[in-house]
Amino acid sequence: MNQSDIEIALEESEFFKRLEKEAIKKIATLCKLTLLEAGDYVFQQGDFGDHLYIIADGQVFLERLLDMGTRKANVVIETLGKGRVFGCWSTLLDDPHILMSSACCQKPTMVISLKGTDLRDMMKEDRKIGFHILERLCFLLRDRIQAAYGALERI
Repeated sequence: MNQSDIEIALEESEFFKRLEKEAIKKIATLCKLTLLEAGDYVFQQGDFGDHLYIIADGQVFLERLLDMGTRKANVVIETLGKGRVFGCWSTLLDDPHILMSSACCQKPTMVISLKGTDLRDMMKEDRKIGFHILERLCFLLRDRIQAAYGALERI
């Protein structure tokens, strides 16, 4: 996958869709591509988070380990496929933190990563990009919160 493939993956992602081509090109310069195998973790619950991830191809389970004293369970919060975005959202606020879930690949998966603080700097520099990203972030967080509540109801 080359730089133009990364740009296409960004354009097709839920987070960056409808962003102008020039903005996509700028964001693509911040990105790194990684190929992971089935069973590999993009990150694990408890890791320090400072990146955002876009699935270029493949599938990832967002899961949370719950400790209920005598019982422990991994609960799948959501299954994410091509174009989906996940990671440490607070890094856009310049506040990386400990991740509250794990992201496990269910099959070979190509993941695009970008450091949240680098994207934050770009958002501050170009307010049009910044507004679009904050708007998309609101919708994504709403959806993720709903998914988390749904997962808790299945316990």
